[in-house]
Amino acid sequence: MPALVRDSSPAPSDSSGSPGSKIRLIDHVRPERAPGEARVRLRLAGVCSTDLELAKGYMDYDGVLGHEFVGEVEEATDPAWVGERVVGGINCACQSCSFCSREQPNHCERRTVLGILGRHGTFQDSFLLPERNLVRVPAHVPDEHAVFAEPLAAACRILEQVDLSAWDRVAVLGDGKLGLLCTMVLAEVIHSVTLFGRHPGRVKLPISVEERPAPPPEFDPSARFDVVVDATGSSEGLATAMRLTRPSGRLVLKTTCAGNSTVALAPIVIDELTVIGSRCGPLETAMSKLGEGRLPLHEMIDSRVSLEEADAALRRAAEPGVLKVLIEGASG
Repeated sequence: MPALVRDSSPAPSDSSGSPGSKIRLIDHVRPERAPGEARVRLRLAGVCSTDLELAKGYMDYDGVLGHEFVGEVEEATDPAWVGERVVGGINCACQSCSFCSREQPNHCERRTVLGILGRHGTFQDSFLLPERNLVRVPAHVPDEHAVFAEPLAAACRILEQVDLSAWDRVAVLGDGKLGLLCTMVLAEVIHSVTLFGRHPGRVKLPISVEERPAPPPEFDPSARFDVVVDATGSSEGLATAMRLTRPSGRLVLKTTCAGNSTVALAPIVIDELTVIGSRCGPLETAMSKLGEGRLPLHEMIDSRVSLEEADAALRRAAEPGVLKVLIEGASG
């Protein structure tokens, strides 16, 4: 079956033997299903900025890429799952380590992560995921919306981590895919959200959102924000976010990238900033929001390609300004 993989080994035609990152469309062997796992047939997958960073060498991952999906269960230990349309959590926990015992499976010491760490991802005809990770998709939610469940859940994670007041001054840096979703989620609970980005107006956002260009190097200290979310996808985003956060304010980091940051961290101490790393979030909450049908997700879809053209999907997603590129499975 076709699958898009990152393979850091040299290509057969590479006589130099240099180990650089390789993205290849290959015929992938169908893996054997373990007890408690479901085999999920891909309907739609989304290309995420993390996929692009993995392609550059982030996490040193080798394997099938992809972690945003909506699919249909083909096989499962529990027959009640078979035939269900599902999304799923990407962190596959051991259920026995100290983090799992504290009900923090996303930080499991022995976890695998779909398409990111030790587990083949979704850019293939079918893939494996523990049944406990699955969440059913309501019949009225289309695939084109359900495929946003994982990144929308990541946006919802902010609400679990930060105690927000409706009148807090909140800024989101980056108007890419995740930055837009974070802005939409925050605008539901905050009276005013400022979105800093390079493409104002390309998605119809709530009227409570003010879109601005990237902040200048010298930002008015009196205009700094109570909460700043860095969703730039850039190693330089942290420095900008620190400049925009008021003393004793909170800084939420959503960016993961292959590049290294050389930011001076003294301002975090001087301004007594609270820095919060934020990753995966509650899929059930995301699915509830998707069921309400209020988010302009259709405006975020740039294009759809077949699985046989998945390598082209990554190239398209890497172009400046492109939002969500979708990969269609056999039933897509």
